[in-house]
Amino acid sequence: MSEQHDAVDVIRAKRDRHPLSDSQIAWVIDAYTRGVVADEQMSALAMAIFLNGMSREEISRWTTAMIESGERMDFSSLSRPTADKHSTGGVGDKITLPLAPLVAACGVAVPQLSGRGLGHTGGTLDKLESIPGWQAELTNEAMLRQLEDLGAVICAAGSGLAPADKKLYALRDVTATVEAIPLIASSIMSKKIAEGTGALVLDVKVGSGAFMKTTDDARELARTMVDLGTDAGVTTVALLTDMSTPLGLTAGNALEVRESVAVLAGGGPADVVELTVALAREMLSAARVSDVDPADALADGRAMDVWRRMVAAQGGDPDAELPTAAEQHVITAPESGVLQSLDAYAVGVAAWRLGAGRARKEDPVQAGAGVELHAKPGDPVTQGQPLLTLHTDTPERFERAEACLEGAWSIGEGQPERPDVVMERIA
Repeated sequence: MSEQHDAVDVIRAKRDRHPLSDSQIAWVIDAYTRGVVADEQMSALAMAIFLNGMSREEISRWTTAMIESGERMDFSSLSRPTADKHSTGGVGDKITLPLAPLVAACGVAVPQLSGRGLGHTGGTLDKLESIPGWQAELTNEAMLRQLEDLGAVICAAGSGLAPADKKLYALRDVTATVEAIPLIASSIMSKKIAEGTGALVLDVKVGSGAFMKTTDDARELARTMVDLGTDAGVTTVALLTDMSTPLGLTAGNALEVRESVAVLAGGGPADVVELTVALAREMLSAARVSDVDPADALADGRAMDVWRRMVAAQGGDPDAELPTAAEQHVITAPESGVLQSLDAYAVGVAAWRLGAGRARKEDPVQAGAGVELHAKPGDPVTQGQPLLTLHTDTPERFERAEACLEGAWSIGEGQPERPDVVMERIA
């Protein structure tokens, strides 16, 4: 049992820019999880952390206390090493879908505990649930069996992992403290470390469609998370990747599954393929598997085989027709030229308004809703050609979706400067 403290003293210490002691952190996380510290007190502490920050030692201890609030998973019984990937979220970011079976096809087990979308960023589980029959919920025993048999599982995290984080996450959402880097880093890493993976690759998004809008903020978050993983004995690497433009050519649940299957079949958009292979190489390297190139496993169909078995193992039909939206609306290019920019955030909000996302975690999503892109920055466009297709079952949503796309793209002459998909590596 941790030493007893007083919530007001802990809040006051951080308000006045003093470091919190190990015992203060252990006590406040435990007491908040048990309901001894009230929401309004934790809100005040979260705001003090947001304004005054935390040292590496404080963040590490905070993360450990969150892990200790629940259970830890153990994959040491598996016959192969484990590696996981976490993305900080973006628009059109369907990378987990082709990545998990690809890495598994190369001999490394991928225990991918994923979440649902909220706001303008899509959720991996929402995407997979557009496959008829597919189930997100698995017991720990079923997850271990699937990892041993197939090497890959994508499922919902159980309520036993870092319950303190679940409680604090909901609080941050309604107190304007979501962007606090110590709290983002500890939230992500407490769950990933508790999950028990041997290696972790972080995909930290930068740009308008990401939570981190600037490279400096993304770099600080990546460095903080890499330090946390390293301190916990997990081999951790981060890539900063571009999220100024949507990834691939789709944003929306079934639309993104179709695109992921195209990648696994050896096609798909170049940026999705590039990032999938880059992250796969990092995961294999972190798991110390160096004798296989994931590009080969993508080309020869091995990754597709694992995908089909993985979908079927969780009740899904890999051959089933994916849902399509009842209504489409095409937005055409107003002039000819070269597409200079296409704002990821605007596309994400449009997909959300069409029904692909949710405003509250209990809201339903439309499997077929979303935005399809017919051009990316750098592509020539002709006046009147389709630029975007909006998909929804509820056509009254078109007007609001189209409104948020006003000014979301620009057309001009010459090739725009485009950032690399992978901008930086932090290890």
